[in-house]
Amino acid sequence: MKISVDHDIFTDAVTWASRTIPNRPAIPVLAGMHIVAAEDGTISLGSRDSDISSHITIDGTVDEPGDVLVNGKLLAEISRSLPARQIDLNVEGGMLEIECGSSHFSMKTMSTEDYSELPEMPPVIGQIDGAEWEKAVSQVTIAASNDDTLPMLVSVCIEIEGDKLSLMATDRYRLAIRDLGWTPSSSDISKRILVRASRLLDVAKALGSSGPIEVALQDQGMGALIGFSAGGRRNTIQLIDGEYPQVRSLFPTEVNGFVVMNRLEILEGIKRSRLVVEKNAAVRLSFSEGEVVLEAGHGDNAQVSEVLPAELEGEELKMAFNPVFLQEGFSVIDTEFVRLSFTHPTKPAVVTAQDEEGNVDDDFRLLLMPIRTFGAN
Repeated sequence: MKISVDHDIFTDAVTWASRTIPNRPAIPVLAGMHIVAAEDGTISLGSRDSDISSHITIDGTVDEPGDVLVNGKLLAEISRSLPARQIDLNVEGGMLEIECGSSHFSMKTMSTEDYSELPEMPPVIGQIDGAEWEKAVSQVTIAASNDDTLPMLVSVCIEIEGDKLSLMATDRYRLAIRDLGWTPSSSDISKRILVRASRLLDVAKALGSSGPIEVALQDQGMGALIGFSAGGRRNTIQLIDGEYPQVRSLFPTEVNGFVVMNRLEILEGIKRSRLVVEKNAAVRLSFSEGEVVLEAGHGDNAQVSEVLPAELEGEELKMAFNPVFLQEGFSVIDTEFVRLSFTHPTKPAVVTAQDEEGNVDDDFRLLLMPIRTFGAN
């Protein structure tokens, strides 16, 4: 293989594809990036882990078609360090020779015998806006668990009904749901699948700025995959097998009141409170007419108390929450205000977005389980 490529295009492609390569590969060959140069001048770069793959195609000058497998993360570091000039790559005697200006690197190639082909993209089932998709996935994945022993809780459930698509995730202490529209290939499509939250978030971030994203799906058999492609880039993720519980019924059908707070003000207050909160301790919120009192810490330890403006509809009450859950929930909302709806101090509350005109956007809803504290109402 002998090729020449533009520095910026190649560096961007290698950096993007290397995101999939695991930091500690289960088998050495998974550290590799597969580069294939075709006679028509297209150059493809691919990488994979056990449940995810990345593939990108770029244009270049192909003097000798061929392929090579090399350490992908090292190749990405090398390409980023090179001067902004044309990069020449040539495979000679088990080595990949890289030349750019006065710089010259040699990399040992890896055997492709044990490197299986990247999964084929499943059939396309629709298209979605990349930026909106990235936002939705970022909002929901905050509620997914990090406990790998519980496949249901580390996953995001993607529910598709016609032109409506919903994402949902829970770690048993909070539940996030995001509803959004998309353009399906068939108006009568109905699917419910599970995808690992961390993989879904990585792919959404990688493709979010690429414009419209094509969504592909093969949800039957051992090779069940979901695929995403945009701008010559594509990813596949292996689906998680299982039935996700019907979690929508956990949201209260009626509330007894709500409080509206400036999102940035309460977010900064929560961040300050975390300075004195011990592990697994709660932040206490006391809601009354015109204000919310935020308190954390107790006894001889450091304490904080802060009064912030708030609009209360309903009776005065006190609630306590995990401050990390509050901070993450308020951080993924981008409106000026947040609304916290409640039924009882010890029952789950619902966080939604509210704009400056008072309009509530419930496309994203976050259900939070309060923490019972001594002396709470």
